[in-house]
Amino acid sequence: MNKGLKLFLAAFSQVGLVAVNIYQVSNQYYIGAFIVGFLISILWSFNVTKIAFGNIVDRILYSLGAATGTVCGIVLSNILYN
Repeated sequence: MNKGLKLFLAAFSQVGLVAVNIYQVSNQYYIGAFIVGFLISILWSFNVTKIAFGNIVDRILYSLGAATGTVCGIVLSNILYN
């Protein structure tokens, strides 16, 4: 897998989980919020080193992944909880 796709998917995964976690927290799903909160943090610990030393293209790809992950996280929350 190429570097750009990895960056996109890293951000997509992390921010998608954040969108799900916001729904969980606002609706008091404690166990799900705990598990997803842990996953967000562990992903972040790996992602921060990938992007901190990246160039502008890396940052744009990461940001596009985050934006896409946000929308998909909302969709996933609706599927899981509605």
